[in-house]
Amino acid sequence: MQDITKNEESGEEITDDFIKNLESEIAAGTNDNEKTVKPRKKNYHKKKFRINNNRESLSNQRQNISGFNEKNQFNKNKNLPEKNQIQKSEDLTRIVPPGKMVSIVIPLLNEEESLMELSLSIRDVFDKLKCMYEVIFVDDGSTDGSFNKIKYIHSKNSRFHCIKFRKNYGKSAALQAGFDMARGDFIITMDADLQDDPNEIPELLKVLNSGFDLVSGWKKVRHDPFIKKHTSKFFNYVTSKMSGVRLHDFNCGLKAYRREVAKSIKIYGEMHRYIPALAHLSGFKVTEKPVKHHARKFGKTKYGISRFFNGFFDLLTVLFTTKYNNRPLHLFGLFGIISFMAGTLITIYLTIMKFWKGHFISDRPLFLVGLIFIIVGIQFFTLGLIAEMITKSNAKNEEILVEATL
Repeated sequence: MQDITKNEESGEEITDDFIKNLESEIAAGTNDNEKTVKPRKKNYHKKKFRINNNRESLSNQRQNISGFNEKNQFNKNKNLPEKNQIQKSEDLTRIVPPGKMVSIVIPLLNEEESLMELSLSIRDVFDKLKCMYEVIFVDDGSTDGSFNKIKYIHSKNSRFHCIKFRKNYGKSAALQAGFDMARGDFIITMDADLQDDPNEIPELLKVLNSGFDLVSGWKKVRHDPFIKKHTSKFFNYVTSKMSGVRLHDFNCGLKAYRREVAKSIKIYGEMHRYIPALAHLSGFKVTEKPVKHHARKFGKTKYGISRFFNGFFDLLTVLFTTKYNNRPLHLFGLFGIISFMAGTLITIYLTIMKFWKGHFISDRPLFLVGLIFIIVGIQFFTLGLIAEMITKSNAKNEEILVEATL
């Protein structure tokens, strides 16, 4: 007996080969179910298939097989983002080595509205990093409800701490207090106005782990007022040239430090703008990374045009205290020699003109200029000697930073 079943409605012969060919067509995505199959030989025996003897049942079987394949493909594609997401999460957990801690220092002044959103964003970032962390708010004499808001945040999450000043001392003092309190192996600084993005923290830590001691954020696309934006460009250019650190944005609040950097530098006045320069001049490796910069959501900027002039004086302070603090004569003596030599050359020129040409020099302005240069040069040189003697009489062993010992 042949293994053949007839479709009573169409009269087609349905054999084992017919079913196999139909399944092949379905796998190939064809819709031709009118294909006829020749009967198999009588003496070829195989297990008999039982199927419904109508075309509707065959169509349903085709849809079931096709639907099964599509479902598998959908599940396969659906699983890809989940795997990538899991892999990404695993990568984040490797950024901070086991047993290491991250401290976030956030100076603030009247930022009540932004503190809750900022705290939640930081918590979400460190939930992904899965490492020990602490957040240190430094309330620089706020007059709004900032401190009460931080107390509420601390009651919900004991990792959030606060130092409250009795009055406004400035950002440098706030950062220094945060550095002194920080216990982490890595320290992050950021502003509390939501313009710095906490999601940049993992990337800053990655750059830090690549061999640098300080990573400064670069607000490549800035959302600041016109005056602030363009004065900052000029300020950054001058600072880069004078300090020798090739950075585009010295004053970006978002930075990452190794512990030894934050603990070794001392900042006061308005010197927080020059932390990268201070670190570079102390022998640390400094770099930068572009970071996102958001428009301010609440309040208004705390800085005015006066910070541009104050910044220039602070730059001179940084250069003097880091390069010439223990050798002031090298600085004052240099200016003294230049001024004295200029005055001497002018005087020699006028003397030659008097004796060879017979010109009167006493009533010439150039004669007075030459004398002034000579006097100023002597004063600079004398000032350098006095500063050198004061330095020697109050000499202390310079703090030497040791990178490694064997």
